[in-house]
Amino acid sequence: MITLQALVQRVQKTQHGFTDIQKAADEIFESQSRTETLHLAKELFASDIHQVRVLATFLFGKLAAKSKESFTFLRKRVSLDKDWRVQETLAKAFDQYCSDRGYESSLPVITDWLVDANPNVRRAVTEGLRIWTTRDYFRENVEVAIKLLSQLKADESEYVRKSVGNALRDISRKHKDLIRKELQGWDVSDRHIMQTYKLANKFLKD
Repeated sequence: MITLQALVQRVQKTQHGFTDIQKAADEIFESQSRTETLHLAKELFASDIHQVRVLATFLFGKLAAKSKESFTFLRKRVSLDKDWRVQETLAKAFDQYCSDRGYESSLPVITDWLVDANPNVRRAVTEGLRIWTTRDYFRENVEVAIKLLSQLKADESEYVRKSVGNALRDISRKHKDLIRKELQGWDVSDRHIMQTYKLANKFLKD
């Protein structure tokens, strides 16, 4: 029997990384019904301990592909959390959702989240799917990944722009010509675009 107190005590021990918290989420997901897991995730997310909210976020991510309530909770509630570790986990949870549904099937949701008013929601996509071209569908459709990311090159949030620039840089390791072609069309007189450009162009200087 998994108790809330035992879970809190366990995940509080994690000071760096997410491995054991993710393992705890796996164990819960395998041993509880989906209804029980959702109820537990909501209880956990009410905690003032960030590790406990991280655990809850992993659980919502595991449920999201088949639970509209869990998916909505990620977008509307988890995205408002002030702790950066919870936001890192939101990105992982979004990738879990896309993986479970299939990346191609998730394109409408990916597109929708990329235009959300909340920068944490936008970044959950740009960061969560890294490295984009290691994901099914995007592996064979590199230009689609580049197009989706590049639409946020001038994002008002530096947090998002850094994620976009780094994601494009990742892609450039194997697809230099495609990234170089994309960057050639950018207006680098815009300081926001220039910041993203510098990150995306890092491996193209030679």
